[in-house]
This record gives sequence, C-alpha cells and structure tokens, in this order.
Amino acid sequence: MHTAISEKVKVYARTSRATTVAFVVSGDRESAMAVRAREMASRLTADYEIHIVYRGRQKLLSVFGIFMSIMRLRPSVIYVFDISYTAVLSAALYKLIFRKLVVIETGDAITELVRSTGSRGRLGLWLTQLLESIAFRFADRVVVRGSFHKEWLSKRGIDADVIQDGVDADRFAPQDAGELRKHYGLDGVLTVGMIGSSVWSEKLGMCYGWDLIEMLRLLKDRPVKGVMIGSGSGITRLKFLCREYGIEDKILFLGHVLYGELPRHLNLIDICLSTQTNNLVGQVRTTGKLPLYLAAGRYILASNVGEAAIILDKEMLVDYQGTKDQNYPLRLSQRVLSVLDHPEKLECVARNIALAKTRFDYAILADRMKQILRAMAAQDASRMP
Repeated sequence: MHTAISEKVKVYARTSRATTVAFVVSGDRESAMAVRAREMASRLTADYEIHIVYRGRQKLLSVFGIFMSIMRLRPSVIYVFDISYTAVLSAALYKLIFRKLVVIETGDAITELVRSTGSRGRLGLWLTQLLESIAFRFADRVVVRGSFHKEWLSKRGIDADVIQDGVDADRFAPQDAGELRKHYGLDGVLTVGMIGSSVWSEKLGMCYGWDLIEMLRLLKDRPVKGVMIGSGSGITRLKFLCREYGIEDKILFLGHVLYGELPRHLNLIDICLSTQTNNLVGQVRTTGKLPLYLAAGRYILASNVGEAAIILDKEMLVDYQGTKDQNYPLRLSQRVLSVLDHPEKLECVARNIALAKTRFDYAILADRMKQILRAMAAQDASRMP
C-alpha cells in the first residue's frame, strides 16, 4: 500500500534552470486540496518544474513516504497545501537538513476548529495546537484562503498572503441540466442544496447540511426539494432526521460525485447554501464551495459571515448567530419562499459568474502564487554560495 504518491506536472515550456517546487498535499489524489494543487500547477509549468506529492492512505507511514519523495525531488521550495502532521513534519525535516524554503497554506484556524467541534479530546487539542505552532514556526511564508484569516493572523504577529479557494470558471459555467432533473424527478420544484463532506459533531449536535434539513421540514408542504452532494458520517444522521420529520421524499442524497461530473450535477440546484458558523472557525474561511456556486451561476443563500459577507449581494446574505443558530433555518425558509414568489430572482445571477471569473478563477489565483514562488526562488538563490 502506498505511503505517498508523487507525480510530475506536464511541462509545456520552461527553461532548463527552472526552480523545482514540491507541492505537498495533505490528502489523497481525489481530495479538494489535490484538485487545487493540480489546477495551480498546470498554470505554472512555464516558469517552474512542479511535482505534486500526495499523502497515502496510511497517515503515519506517509510522514516517511512524503519525506522520501521530497528527498528524491530535492526542491528549492516546498509548498504545503493545508496543515497536517504528515505534510508539515516532512517539510520541516527537509528544511532542517537542506535549509530550503517552506510555504504553508491553510484555510482553517485548525486549533479553534478542533476546540469548537470537540472532535479530538484534550490531548488531541494540545497536539493540534502544537502542530499549528510548528507549521507557522517553520514557514518562510504563510498563505491563507480568507481575508479575515489574514487579519486574525496579523493580530498574532504572523504575516500572510491571501489566495482564496478557486474555480475553473469555464469548466463550471452554467449548463442545461434539464434531462438530469427529469431523471431525478426534480421537474416542477424549486431545488435547494449544497455540496461538501458532512461530519457529525457530537459536541455541537449538528453537521454540514443540518440547516438544509431543518429548512425542508419548515417547507414540507411547498414545492421545494433538497439536493445534498457529498458523503461523510453526518449523512446517516441527516437521513435519520428526514425519516423522523417525514420528509424523506423531500431530499435527494447523491453521495460523492466525481469532480469531472460535479459541474453538471451542480446545475441541479437552483439555490445553493453556503453556511458558516459566526465564530472564528467560520469567519476565517472562504469555503471552496462558494467559487463553484458563483461560476455555475447559481443563486446563493449564505450566512453573513466571512468571505461571503464581503462579496455577495445583500439579498443573498442571511444573518447567523453564534455556533449553532437554531433560528437560522427559519430565516432560510423565508428567503426560499421569497424566491418561490419571485422566481425571476434566479435569473439575476450574472454578477455571480463575473465574480467567479474576476476574483476566484485559478488563472488569477495562480498569478498570485507565481509572485510568491518567484520571491521564494530569489530568496533561495541569494543564499547559495
């Protein structure tokens, strides 16, 4: 069984003196960060020789596997996508031995995330805090994916660049999903849904998608159906709630959908939900789903938190209080009813598509990353004897 997987990104044009960069992904080849790494790398091969190293299935062995992959590549710069002990420890060890440069990118305040969900216990929380400290201690540069994350780190004395979650705007452009809607029995109804993994939190008594289910309960007698794309431990809980509420026929659980099929399935959803808790965990996130919704020209209802609060029209923002806002589903249901009464709202999303192209397209984000890698390469060259 593989402990780490490495691949070289196809080179279209570059000089023989191109800087070698290792993209280390805290996940397997199908993870969201793997997609981000490949999208970025494909747009940077004219200037850099980029290799992508993925974490294997056995996380403990992956520390060794990733480190050995980096050793074979001997990169001048290591760019870590998300903080995990496999990626961070491997990069830190390589830096200690060879004095090369490390960029740490993160989309979460991971210690606060663990504290909020209570998912790892006291020891796990301490280890997460230690890991986060090590990551920032060894980082020559820090990249975050949310504007508020940059502000929060700045208050802690950590300077960071912002490269938001991205999208290939052309690939996710709106498309006709009429036949697919017919296949799933969604003709004649307003669909509300979301994409993403759903992990149950025992401490919070909720998971990703809980607001969708509670909203459907309130609208059970209206021509509204839910669409949930994704997997995880929370899905079983959500299905149980649907049975308890008698709304099993009101929602379609599609499970995991391959990335290549995601644009088509995303067009099944008329109104996409993007919900973040109104605490530090939610505030620092961009959330990778938001750019996808924008590019697909979907109407969005988002909690008035984080990056969504900065970029979306006011009519698409819904107030959210604290960590679990019991009244949020009611506010959502009122907004959905407004769209039912005024379906023309669904046609007024050209601005969303424009936002995806001008603020979140990978071509734009890759240019920001290029500037960072250029600075890192210059710094490395200046240290050469």
